[in-house]
Amino acid sequence: MTAIPLTTPGDAAPATPAGPASRSQAPAGRRARTRVKQDPVTIAILVVVLAALIALVLLPLARVLGEAVSGKGMTVLRNIISSSANRKTVLNTLVLGVVVGAVGTLVGFLLAYAQVRLRFRGKRLFHLICLLPVVSPPFAVATAAITLFGRNGIISTQMLGQHWNIYGLNGLTLVLVLSFFPVAYMNLVGMLRSLDPAMEEAASSLGASRWTIFRTVTLPMVIPGIAASFLLLFVEAIADLANPLVIGGDFTVLASRAYIAITGEYNTAAGAAYSLALLVPSLLVFLIQRYWSGRSSTVTVTGKPAGSFKLLGGPARIPLLAVSGAILALVLAIYAAVVIGGFVEILGVNNAFTTRHFDYVLSGIGNDAIVDTTILALLATPVAGLLGMLVAWLVVVRMRRGAGIVDFLGMLGLAVPGTVIGIGYLVTFNKPVAMFGSNIIPPLAGGGAVMGGALAIVMVYTARSMPAGQRSGIASLHQIDKAIDEASTSLGASGAQTFRRVTLPLIRPAFLTGLVYAFARSMTTLSPIIFITTPHTKIMTSQILAEVDAGRFGNAFAFCTILIVIVMTVIGGLNLLMRGRASHRRRRRWRPTAAPPDQRRHANRHPHPLRAH
Repeated sequence: MTAIPLTTPGDAAPATPAGPASRSQAPAGRRARTRVKQDPVTIAILVVVLAALIALVLLPLARVLGEAVSGKGMTVLRNIISSSANRKTVLNTLVLGVVVGAVGTLVGFLLAYAQVRLRFRGKRLFHLICLLPVVSPPFAVATAAITLFGRNGIISTQMLGQHWNIYGLNGLTLVLVLSFFPVAYMNLVGMLRSLDPAMEEAASSLGASRWTIFRTVTLPMVIPGIAASFLLLFVEAIADLANPLVIGGDFTVLASRAYIAITGEYNTAAGAAYSLALLVPSLLVFLIQRYWSGRSSTVTVTGKPAGSFKLLGGPARIPLLAVSGAILALVLAIYAAVVIGGFVEILGVNNAFTTRHFDYVLSGIGNDAIVDTTILALLATPVAGLLGMLVAWLVVVRMRRGAGIVDFLGMLGLAVPGTVIGIGYLVTFNKPVAMFGSNIIPPLAGGGAVMGGALAIVMVYTARSMPAGQRSGIASLHQIDKAIDEASTSLGASGAQTFRRVTLPLIRPAFLTGLVYAFARSMTTLSPIIFITTPHTKIMTSQILAEVDAGRFGNAFAFCTILIVIVMTVIGGLNLLMRGRASHRRRRRWRPTAAPPDQRRHANRHPHPLRAH
């Protein structure tokens, strides 16, 4: 660890240290709060973070609310209540959220339980297949599902002789479950691995069967994780825009209705009103999820599980393995269709090999979209990762009052549906933002936007990606003894020095997680971006949607394949970079120092016990 200087340039003269009696009289929390108030660097970081959160989320959200409660917006809101068609749209949205939340959580739990508690080969491959939807655009699954299970689908019609209607609630449920079940899977895998095996061992020693142990011990302890996963999938389902546009058919939801109001009817107030109707259940469920997670948690006294679980083997595991295998086979079929579809004329109709789809994508507009999207995502990734870590550091380490408010503001980028954020950026940054009679922010979206609208897209990427790094950072910081930060501060280090030299090295794995998620999310997001793209800045996801709307599925598949390759390449590079730096630090830390020959001979005759070990 890098040494921290006792004094820093520009610091005031240190105060006379208090004696033991005076230290003991002051509560630790009071000393920490006083220290924070006296640290100008921490205050500066707090101001910068709050300004960033206001610009990224709060200001666009406030403008959407303002448009929704305007004269035209209130007319639409009243019409949502009085019109049977609008009430059906609201009901469709809620039904979709409940169904996808329930089925997706069930799928995620089954796969997580198989991964953690069953004995079988290929668990690493099993895990990678479960995470495939994370690195792909959301409507890649919808496009492949139409090709495989549509009215002339390869599986439904050509193999099974059935004519299925993939459009509507059934198709949306299939597509959204396959797109979002990794959220539940990752959440429940971590929870199942953190449970204390001693509880199940105690139940087994008392004669309980495996089913009884699962029903009375394991399941009650993971119910908080199941509930949290359901709520997260509910929000993801009702907020999704791409899949309802591609495969929704006549099943209209609030997100697609708001999109039509903006792009088809050119009615910004109506789009804001529908966004407000979508925002209410999303925020409500988000608040319930936070409350549930805060009150319903399962921990062990030791903080670390002792022992290991007895993995289930033999014939008893076959049913669960069969179900898990069928789900993963469906996932593989979907993504095989995506990759193969880019190399044939028309998948399922004319399977002749061709490269014209990739030639089209890699030239002209397609190439511009690939370059622009990758550059903007690479710019947003470190910003989102660093901002998430700063918020986590402030919430866990530096703040005693208002930490919950800052944490909530940071999570708004995830809690607020992408459609709402996109419309918020459209109405907020389409013209200069004025304050006190002067323009403080130039136009960032629309035809007259600075930098062709690229800055607004980077801001959206940051707002949507930052919460993942924030949650990872908070979870990691809770595992670090606060005495380390207090010791650094007592030695005269500023808040910035403590964060850079002490805290950040300790939370580097969480920082990497935030970077990985930020890049993947930036490359695959569509809902907020579709409202603010300009002819000067082209985005891959919007180009893919345009190809799907035009019926050019081959071009869409080629786009999706290239996007997946880019995301996986960058993620792999980030992992290798972080592992290489970690290995270099370990080598430097443990590099043996040269010693005189007589000392080396003495060391050989009397080896140090630790060195010998």
